[in-house]
Amino acid sequence: MKNTSDNHIHIVSFDIPCPVNYGGVIDVFFKLKALVERGFKVHFHCFEYGREHSKRLEALCETTQYYKRDMSFWKAFSKIPYIVTSRISEDLIQDLLKDDYPIILEGLHSCGVLLDPRMKGRKIFVRSHNVEHDYYQYLAETEKNLRKKHFLKMESRKLRKFESILAKATGVLAISNKDYEYFKQKFDNVYLIPAYAGFDKVDVLEGQGDFVLYHGKLDVSENYNAAEFLIKEVFRGSDIKLKIAGMNPPRYLVKLIENERNIELIENPEDDVLQELIRNAQINILVTAQSTGLKLKLLNALFNGRYCVVNDKMVEGLDINDLCIVANTADEMKTVVSDLMTKPFVEEQVEIRKSRMDAFYNPSRATDKLVELLG
Repeated sequence: MKNTSDNHIHIVSFDIPCPVNYGGVIDVFFKLKALVERGFKVHFHCFEYGREHSKRLEALCETTQYYKRDMSFWKAFSKIPYIVTSRISEDLIQDLLKDDYPIILEGLHSCGVLLDPRMKGRKIFVRSHNVEHDYYQYLAETEKNLRKKHFLKMESRKLRKFESILAKATGVLAISNKDYEYFKQKFDNVYLIPAYAGFDKVDVLEGQGDFVLYHGKLDVSENYNAAEFLIKEVFRGSDIKLKIAGMNPPRYLVKLIENERNIELIENPEDDVLQELIRNAQINILVTAQSTGLKLKLLNALFNGRYCVVNDKMVEGLDINDLCIVANTADEMKTVVSDLMTKPFVEEQVEIRKSRMDAFYNPSRATDKLVELLG
């Protein structure tokens, strides 16, 4: 081992985190950025499978390495989860062995590193983005394609067994209170490091918009099912405009929206376009059928949007302190939306949002804890 220094770290990511346009990579990128701003020299390692190499990423990091994700069909038959085995790389291990800097592994996806006996004794933290087997089980239950449903069920079972690998880590960095409570019952050295969303101040427009926005990664069943519910059960036949924005919408969702006069689809919006939609909407509406802790799109809406309407699973386990309006049934949502569309968001409400968000979510405190752990 050589080249040791307190302010050098490795981060191993499941994907290239630029563009910064979906939940998992948002946390990766802005955590990286926060550590760089605290003086860390980051050696960044990421798997590539469809995204371009990023000059923005390379400008932030001391070094940046890309590894091809091996998505061979036969890997699906391994006992190791596909999201892990497709990211096992000898080149990555060799790069990590050049020094003994601390390592952050992003997600269970990157934990193939912990399987390698050569990594024994290293300071390695795992950033947990989800209780993965629960998440994959939910995706399986809501997936419409039978082949994908079968794959997701198998992956969920494998992930449940593989989770025990976290015992080999120096620590687990849970992303939400709910995940923290789950992991601390199973492992020592579990720490709560809330999600990084890239926002540190409330920037909400006063006034009134003329549309409701739903946004999410639309090729994920959790999100396209939520969009379908809003279309069919809440906004169909309404005079209120709904805009649905997100990446890679399935064809059936595109066709569904084409037949609705008051609903517009914005496919694959650029980051700045999405942010303008969030800021200019009268209401950001966010619903989910699965509680998975603090969602980054919720933080985005609260930092940058006017009224935020959610169902209870979107905020389960969170002390939202009146930051959101909770509605669960289609009828409740219709009533709340109709009422809020007539009410401008005024200066007093902006100031209340600022004071409550500081107590609800403070990324600087999270970084203080992370710096302490890495030291």
